[in-house]
Amino acid sequence: MRNRKSSFTRNLALFIGLFVLQFACFSQQTINATITHNGIQRGYILYIPANYTGSTSVPLVLNYHGFTSNGNQQMWYGDFRSIADTAGFIIAHPEGTLLAGDTHWNVGGWTTGSTADDVGFTAALIDSLSAIYNINQNKVYSTGMSNGGFMSFLLACELSDRITAIASVSGSMTPETYTACNPQHPMPILQIHGAIDATVPYNGAAWTWSIDNTMQYWVSHNNCSTSPTTIALANTSTNDGSTVEHIIYNGGDNGATAEHMLVTGGAHTWPGTIFGGSGTNYDINASLEIWKFFLRYDLSELTQPVGINELRIEASLFPNPTDDILTIELENESDFSIDVYNLEGRFIHHQSTISGSINLDVTNLKSGLYILQIQADSRVISKKFSRR
Repeated sequence: MRNRKSSFTRNLALFIGLFVLQFACFSQQTINATITHNGIQRGYILYIPANYTGSTSVPLVLNYHGFTSNGNQQMWYGDFRSIADTAGFIIAHPEGTLLAGDTHWNVGGWTTGSTADDVGFTAALIDSLSAIYNINQNKVYSTGMSNGGFMSFLLACELSDRITAIASVSGSMTPETYTACNPQHPMPILQIHGAIDATVPYNGAAWTWSIDNTMQYWVSHNNCSTSPTTIALANTSTNDGSTVEHIIYNGGDNGATAEHMLVTGGAHTWPGTIFGGSGTNYDINASLEIWKFFLRYDLSELTQPVGINELRIEASLFPNPTDDILTIELENESDFSIDVYNLEGRFIHHQSTISGSINLDVTNLKSGLYILQIQADSRVISKKFSRR
């Protein structure tokens, strides 16, 4: 893994140099800062969306770079900024420390010689940001590329009291992460991985678990159904040589799922990135898929005693798709509310009822798909509907 750094790092740095002037407006909302942890000055890059006011709490997304990379490169490569501008969350891009001259996250495997306390650094970073910004402590999420995906799994295992859900792109779990894994609540996880990834092999190696083993660990931990739902996503980009299947293990405790986007023909890349190359899929935008996944989860709901949400919400939506009115009905529920979001995670509408049904007027919405979050008591489900 360490020998594959040169072309990716050099090419990405070159692309960033070419694009930085075009997107210079980001500099007004991008902050380079440091904190001191364990006597070491640790850096990070923070992105604050223009709509942040501090008057209401907002989610925090931790976005970890890959091995030999850095926070600035990850900010561009696995880019969430345009999504944050509409959905209103803050993004932190932490900086790894050096191991034999290479930036890294201490996750075991090929980093077993490291002494960095990256879990402690992450906890300190969340504390530091929370002292300055109005962070919603129930909506702190972690994602990352490659080594950053491994780091996200480590946080799911060792910092679950602060982390709501994680997503890994081209990462996995090391044997050391598995051995120390002790999540304190059902942990929603999303794994995006290319089937022909030659850097983090899909079928595993001595230093990394296979993707199937990693998925099965979280299916078991979350108590999900062992029979997944598999959805073949539309092959909208026919020239990228790859396709995507979304494999979903539902039925987990407190609504937690374990999900996998398998990119057949995909390599060690971030789907949808503008810095793509051979093996990059463009049927999906990994950043958008990850945010849509995160949007469904709140730490306060996941940490309730297991079983409190066993009575699942059963909702009917009709007609779907619709031109004007969407009716939402719940079985055995008279008091519930809905929130409507677009596919970029932007909040659109809230409505509640005590009559057992809601008639949602969608005539002012643009044609397309939307996410409907339905809440009854402490139970929440998400459904999609379409405006014709």
